Amino acid sequence: MAQASRTVNLARATVSCRCHVCAFFNSRDDEYNVMLPFLKDGIDGGDRAVYILDKSQRHERVQRLAAAGIDAAKAQADGQLEVRPWDDAYLRAGRFDQHAMIELLEEVAKTASQSGGMTRLWATMEWALLDFPGVHDIVEYESRLNFLLPNYDMATVCTYDVTQFSASVLMDILRTHPQVIVGGILRENPFYVPPDEFLRELGVRNASAV
Repeated sequence: MAQASRTVNLARATVSCRCHVCAFFNSRDDEYNVMLPFLKDGIDGGDRAVYILDKSQRHERVQRLAAAGIDAAKAQADGQLEVRPWDDAYLRAGRFDQHAMIELLEEVAKTASQSGGMTRLWATMEWALLDFPGVHDIVEYESRLNFLLPNYDMATVCTYDVTQFSASVLMDILRTHPQVIVGGILRENPFYVPPDEFLRELGVRNASAV
């Protein structure tokens, strides 16, 4: 597998663009302080950006893009920025299908790579707290992404509000990401478990719970 030489600046660090980062925040302002510069740097540099969000927050979040100096309307019209609500991504067809979502992200990654470009993905993850079939597969999904993401120039950041998720879920989420942002700083994650090992462990855990 060829490794990317491209890098991105994110949360006071420089990291390979083929990264899978979980970003833990205590408030939306903390999230914006880290993620808006990441998205703006990409758009200013000609990268493609994908922003997956709660449609009820879309107006506020697009306003914050504008406040950060991002012309979201122009970037969307030019095809450089794609803003997707959860129900056109994670919750298509009224459920979470982890395999369909992975296929969608591969399509997104391929679109940019075919033109020689890079993608920056900012995904807010509170959809997993909603009452939809399949949402409990989030941990397995996050682990499986690690089979896909090293193959593409797509910097993927999954943002989690730590005030809303349980400690046990957050610990599993931590173990499925090679890099983590805590306190606004990106670090290599010493708790990361490669997907083959993690999925075996998860299978044993789920079997014992039956």
